Amino acid sequence: MAFLKLSQIRLKPVARARMAILFVFLVGWCTLSTVWAGPYAPAAGEACSHAISMNDPAITDWADAVSDYQPGPYVDATWQDEANALGPAEGTSFDIVCLGRGGEITLTFDPPISNGSGWDLAIFENAFQDTFIELAYVEVSSNGVDFVQFDSVSLTISPVPAFGNLDPSDVDGLAGKYRQGYGTPFDLDDLSDKALVISGSVDLNAITHVRIVDIIGDGSYTDSSGRSIYDPYPTTGSAGFDLDAVGVSNGAAYPPGECDPGDDTAPAGNGDSGVGGSVGCFISVLAGH
Repeated sequence: MAFLKLSQIRLKPVARARMAILFVFLVGWCTLSTVWAGPYAPAAGEACSHAISMNDPAITDWADAVSDYQPGPYVDATWQDEANALGPAEGTSFDIVCLGRGGEITLTFDPPISNGSGWDLAIFENAFQDTFIELAYVEVSSNGVDFVQFDSVSLTISPVPAFGNLDPSDVDGLAGKYRQGYGTPFDLDDLSDKALVISGSVDLNAITHVRIVDIIGDGSYTDSSGRSIYDPYPTTGSAGFDLDAVGVSNGAAYPPGECDPGDDTAPAGNGDSGVGGSVGCFISVLAGH
């Protein structure tokens, strides 16, 4: 289905006003008639969730060193103890290292992480509820120099205020989509088509480094399809992604009841509209039109 922008429709002022009223009506209809849930795995504890418990017996190892930590702005020194990212997840709000806005941290693993038949690593954040979540890109390397990034999807179509919420089922391929005590799993096999993997610069059976990069949630960062990524913004003091731990399984099975992704047809930008598969109905009207 083609998406339609009001700004692309040439109408007389009265007709344009009527069109705006129609869009408002459709927004109301979508809100009332659609269950607001995305096509990806939902929150921890819900059917089809991929959330990995910090006590999952499939976890055989944890990050054992930090090779690089570059905190971004708006993070107090209290939250900059990088040692808090090492060893088993604590599942609390306090035993974390904060990345700040756009900051990053690189953890090392000995023995290296290998590519098994299921999820290979899980990243734990400290979100205190299912919908107040902060997101980050995830990259891996087998030599500490060449990194490849997991593909990501964000279907949140509008900015999220500092204490706002977003639906974890609108997010895929980004760390931080689950509340504290539950990790977001990543399967190294998802990187098998990356150029650096094909060339041999990154060996998926010998991953020694995992880099986590905070996403500034104002929409300036994008997912793999170029859509703006939104998460709570602006935050200060402990801004950005709050890393608890990174666990390793080397190929454990996903939790039972895995869901198939639906159609990814959310509007590409503000002013677009669309209806798609299990994603639902979306309409966003440009200001002043």
